[in-house]
Amino acid sequence: MPTFPAMFDLVIRNGSITTATTTTVGDIGIASGLIRELAAPDTLSGQETIDASGMHVLPGAIDVHVHLELPFCGTVSCDDFESGSRAAACGGITTLIDFAIPASGGTLRDAHETWLQKARNRSLVDFSWHMAITRDEHLEEIGTMIRQGLPTFKEFMIYESEGWNSDDGRMFRTLEMMADLNGMLLVHAESSKVLDELIRRHHHPELMREHGARLHPITRPNFIEAEAIERAIHWCSVTGGRLYIVHMSTAEGADLVAAARKRGVPVLAETCAQYLCLDDSVFANPDGHLFACCPQVKSRTDIERLWQGLCREVSVVSTDTCSFTRSQKGMWFVEDAQGGYGDWTKIPMGLPGLDTLLPLLYTLGVESGRLTLNQLVSLLSSTPAGVMGLGHIKGDIRPGLHADLALIDPEYRVTISPEKLQSRCDWSPYTGMNLAGFAHTTLVRGVPVVRDHRPVGALSHGRFTERRLV
Repeated sequence: MPTFPAMFDLVIRNGSITTATTTTVGDIGIASGLIRELAAPDTLSGQETIDASGMHVLPGAIDVHVHLELPFCGTVSCDDFESGSRAAACGGITTLIDFAIPASGGTLRDAHETWLQKARNRSLVDFSWHMAITRDEHLEEIGTMIRQGLPTFKEFMIYESEGWNSDDGRMFRTLEMMADLNGMLLVHAESSKVLDELIRRHHHPELMREHGARLHPITRPNFIEAEAIERAIHWCSVTGGRLYIVHMSTAEGADLVAAARKRGVPVLAETCAQYLCLDDSVFANPDGHLFACCPQVKSRTDIERLWQGLCREVSVVSTDTCSFTRSQKGMWFVEDAQGGYGDWTKIPMGLPGLDTLLPLLYTLGVESGRLTLNQLVSLLSSTPAGVMGLGHIKGDIRPGLHADLALIDPEYRVTISPEKLQSRCDWSPYTGMNLAGFAHTTLVRGVPVVRDHRPVGALSHGRFTERRLV
């Protein structure tokens, strides 16, 4: 049996320790960055002690879907690993998984090295990424990437103009390889050809003057996502390769995933915080273009169905963070002799959200009674860790795992405004919401990176973390 030191580096004392399955009040002994012992209250001694009385002590959240410093839609998202990791840490997130997208003609290895340069010595929290497959040649690198601790891959069913899209043939071959090599394919599921046709029909100045940002939901009806999810599930069923639907936004999508899982198809799905609290009425506002994301937020009916699916056919909640400032979002304006109009196809698509993921689920879910705190931990920590190949080191509170912890003071609340957040974005989709659930203290591998709701510590602390699927 291993022996543990009588004096720990750090003790978290008297907190309400909550995992996906249990809640107990007690102490956590931490040494060398790992959780070493769980004990009754006031029984452990440490070189440093943090009093967590009255606080929830949760496993650090894992945001499995972020885009930091991403070249996209003719600009670059405004949050990088510096600001993004500060936002994450203050929101109780201790691990980020980005998407490494190869440059035109580039290899997966090139993309991996590029993202290492973006993140190394610039992050408070740990990080990894999914490898985006945008060319047939990338299939030859899948085995190498898996051996390097990168077992998850991304394919887009849209974005032909960006050079990112995969057709059914490539998706089929990739899923075959996922089955053979123990990987998992993440798919952005929207039907590109029908979407392009709907955009073409509405891409006229008179319609754009009349409808403005409302053309974003008008040209993306629910069947655009649902048909693509259905097709991806079919290839998953035929090949047996593991499939993960990213940012699912529709009731129809949730129904399709539920039915497929009942048949034994190895498909999982995530939704994002915005699809649980924002509806498409935002596009009628004067600043409705700010809310353009892909897929877009849907109806109240879709919101309700996604809430019902949490911890069932919806396994994970993420952010799909891709932040653009008001100025960047303003790229949609087109001048003409009549004074100009908004061309919704020019809006950089994406929303900020790293600061607010856990607070939104805590406030709208736990406080409202729609989720238990254990279910919140399942959606944000334990299930993401298990699904993405981190369950052997993160996502739970037990001896031997990384001491990645978020201490939440349930009495602390923030009325959201951009200046109160760590994101560089000068607006927030959640401005005016009064949220609880922000981290009073955040630990990454036993080191505090947030104290008293403020980021502290060195940006060099976060490190690349290899993953392996089981």
